[in-house]
Amino acid sequence: MTARFGKLTWLWLSALVFVLDQATKYYFEGSLNLYQQIVIIPDYFSWTLAYNTGAAFSFLAGESGWQRWLFALIAIVVSIVLVIWLKRLKPNETWLAVALALVLGGALGNLLDRILFGHVIDFILVHWQNRWYFPAFNLADSAITVGAIMLALDMFNSKQSGDSHD
Repeated sequence: MTARFGKLTWLWLSALVFVLDQATKYYFEGSLNLYQQIVIIPDYFSWTLAYNTGAAFSFLAGESGWQRWLFALIAIVVSIVLVIWLKRLKPNETWLAVALALVLGGALGNLLDRILFGHVIDFILVHWQNRWYFPAFNLADSAITVGAIMLALDMFNSKQSGDSHD
């Protein structure tokens, strides 16, 4: 039975990421005004409220709105591919399952924002004094980043060991 469903049991992690992402976005959108900052660690870390109509690092954010649907379509296709990939994983591929589940949960969290609001809600701001600011992000972005790093490490480890996950 396990082989038939691959690692789909890891969808609980995707659901957890999705719920936490949406809950935190709801909280910060209700608690802060746009671009308001609450300093948590002076010179390094703040809460803020920002909207991103583009993709990572505000890519295409200045466009007229067509990008909303392009990014939504990409997220839907990627999500379908990730679920199929999870289903096809072997019992020993837990690391890969966790990575895919994190990316999927994050993709779905940002997809819902994009469909409902036309933008992604961001609230985490990392900075260095008042000189350098990393673009604001959210828990979905964090999950996608951690999952992508895990995927890269898995690929690197598979190459090093000669394991092709066949």
